[in-house]
Amino acid sequence: MKRPLASITLLISALSLLSGTAYAADPNLGRNLAATCAACHGTDGRTVGINANLAGVPKDTLVQTLRAFKSGEKPATVMNQLAKGYDDAQIEAIAGYLAAQRK
Repeated sequence: MKRPLASITLLISALSLLSGTAYAADPNLGRNLAATCAACHGTDGRTVGINANLAGVPKDTLVQTLRAFKSGEKPATVMNQLAKGYDDAQIEAIAGYLAAQRK
């Protein structure tokens, strides 16, 4: 009886790890997703226009802001719709990439 229970436990543990594996396996995910921000926020988050410069902003700040846009807590004209297109892991990847860029 112990073997089937151990097998099921192992299977459940392995499946729970797979949910983040696809994102973790791609080291360029943050950069690739952040490329969609370039039209308004500049290449690698360094804007030359009136929009916010995102390069070097702390990751936690970016994550919190993107989640606030996504939930509608933070009003915006475009960002609310854009943020809804990303799941939490993608938001973390984008924020991590932009935070690592020099200002």
